[in-house]
Amino acid sequence: MGDLFDRAGLIDLADLPDASQDFDVFLREIRDRFGVDHVAYAGMNPINRSVVGHVTYDQDWRAHYAARGFHNIDPTLHSARRSIAPVDWSRLERDLDFLAVFRDAHDFGISDQGVTIPVRGPYGDIGGLSLTRGGSAHEWRALCRENLHLWQSLAVHVHDLVISSDSFSSLLRGPSLSSREREILQWTAEGKSQQDIGDILAISHRTVEVHLRSARHKLYALTTAQAVGRAISMGLVYPG
Repeated sequence: MGDLFDRAGLIDLADLPDASQDFDVFLREIRDRFGVDHVAYAGMNPINRSVVGHVTYDQDWRAHYAARGFHNIDPTLHSARRSIAPVDWSRLERDLDFLAVFRDAHDFGISDQGVTIPVRGPYGDIGGLSLTRGGSAHEWRALCRENLHLWQSLAVHVHDLVISSDSFSSLLRGPSLSSREREILQWTAEGKSQQDIGDILAISHRTVEVHLRSARHKLYALTTAQAVGRAISMGLVYPG
């Protein structure tokens, strides 16, 4: 696969031709380069609120984490969504959610000593790159001081790779609106009422509402105005 790191310690993504198809390999390269136990990426799709994850944890912990629904309570994820600065796990509140996740993690040999670096993208997407290592707290703090600026750059690179992948970007940029739904949203963006649109398209205003309801659902919008705004931001329709 070649040397992914230049003299400054940054990853040259051009040397990883299939990075977009094999994020786990990419994360293992980061893990081995910096001598940490594990590296994990989690990103939230702003359209359907799903969480995309790529980790170096073994399959047993992955299965346990998913089965327990820990992504819903994991404080490392939730704190990253609220922060713009790196989140030191030692500063997280030791509440019930923290204890639920990390007591089980400990049973799988995973330390509660780590950091999560949040990333915010241009589509409202949010991601976080986490690194963890057990052992001496002094050594961990020294490792963070030496490499945190590099990890912040890596977090952005990893996030950009994920959101530009076909599976993720298709949801971000192109919900599966029908041609009729897009047509009706376009007329709505131009200020036409449902009755106006029905007259233009020779359909009933009730049929117009059915298509709008479907479009709102696909765009995860609460109102028609919100659906139009999201469609415009995604380039699916144009401002009137």
